Amino acid sequence: MKIKIIALGKIKEKFLKEGIEEFLKRLTPYAAIEIIELQPVEIKDENLTEKALLQEGEKILSSIKNDSFVITLEIGGKQLSSEEFADKINEISNSGVSELVFIIGSSCGLAKTVSARANFKLSMSKMTFLHQFSRLLLVEQIYRAFKILKNETYHK
Repeated sequence: MKIKIIALGKIKEKFLKEGIEEFLKRLTPYAAIEIIELQPVEIKDENLTEKALLQEGEKILSSIKNDSFVITLEIGGKQLSSEEFADKINEISNSGVSELVFIIGSSCGLAKTVSARANFKLSMSKMTFLHQFSRLLLVEQIYRAFKILKNETYHK
């Protein structure tokens, strides 16, 4: 199964880039992962946030195949333990899906059209994190999930 992460914005902080690269490297024995960075729409007037989200949503949706399983990261999504997340990935993989897509919106969130396309909505935590941390947290949890599924010791 191929995994794609679609994210709005670039990671600028060196320590985050290094952490993400480390987990992507660790993931190579388990899955092919591609990260697609899309340019967020600049919002100069807060009254235009919804319009900007729709424009971002069009970019995101054009990067997804019709038969992909889509997981959006959303505040209102379901929270899972690491073991439950591993089980979810295993369930998706066993269902015959060839591509699993994770979507990380901009700091303003996701367009309703993107949320509606989701097969599953995931919340990383009730806590608030810097937006750029979500990509690092996601790749680490994907790595952890594969270690759990293989009964390897990383997750202990």
